[in-house]
Amino acid sequence: MSNVASQPPRPASLFGDEASEPPPDSPAAEWDRDVAKRALDELFAQTYQYKSSKAYHDLLTFIRRFRGYSPFNAMLVHVQMPGARFVAPPHRWLREYGRRIKPGARPLVILQPMGPVMFVFDVADTEGAPLPPEVESPFEVRGGKIGRELDTASENGKRDGVLIHGRKLGTQQAGSIGAASGKTIAFGEHAVPLRYALELNDDLSREARFVTLAHELGHLYCGHLGTPDDSWWPDRRGLSHALREFEAESVAFLVCSRIGIDNPSETYLAGYVKEHEQVPPISLECVLKSAGLIESMARGKLRMRKKRE
Repeated sequence: MSNVASQPPRPASLFGDEASEPPPDSPAAEWDRDVAKRALDELFAQTYQYKSSKAYHDLLTFIRRFRGYSPFNAMLVHVQMPGARFVAPPHRWLREYGRRIKPGARPLVILQPMGPVMFVFDVADTEGAPLPPEVESPFEVRGGKIGRELDTASENGKRDGVLIHGRKLGTQQAGSIGAASGKTIAFGEHAVPLRYALELNDDLSREARFVTLAHELGHLYCGHLGTPDDSWWPDRRGLSHALREFEAESVAFLVCSRIGIDNPSETYLAGYVKEHEQVPPISLECVLKSAGLIESMARGKLRMRKKRE
């Protein structure tokens, strides 16, 4: 098994090569050349809206607060209204909160599940009944304990050929993920080829194991280990160690903070802001999509993947 990541190194030793480009003949370089097809990465590459470390950190902090929407949709809200506090479509404002949209209010466009787009409005653009606590204070952190999310996400990993198991790894390593092969694993009634082995340190708390799981799956779904099917997630092998770690830490930060778990990724990213003016050339789209997928994996059982014909 070839490990991609273990316990994330300290920021001081991590970012020496953050600006290095992947080899020109690597899958990561080929994927980067296709950047124009990915709207968020085009925004990230062609503008300076999120290139400063502080702006990027502020964006992730904003996204973690909008727990009712996917990370991708929260990002779309931030692009249109960085000061938004709580958004909902008109029918929900009226039905659940007794509030109407103010005349002349500007709608915000987000993606709709099983459909094209939907329009939402920030609380500042509504009027009517008094606001309930979840609207007045939508950013309160909920608890700090993990429930079934760890087991549910681990089970859903099997559909992608990820075998997740615990092992005593000592105090200096939280976990790792690497390529594996040689047998199949069961996902429901399906037999899935074993593709990856993900180890979690049995000496850690369930919360710390979930943080590690989110980090290592972030590596996988950001494409750092390649892909069995590029319609599932991209092949971005060849990225520098610093880029891989920054993306995986961003994913772990979003996933864990949005379900109320304290995690070291927040300290990691805050430390980066202090030490660096600009963000390394990451794929913002991969970070957001990976975080959204891992959230879905933690919520409930997912359907079997479909191979592209």
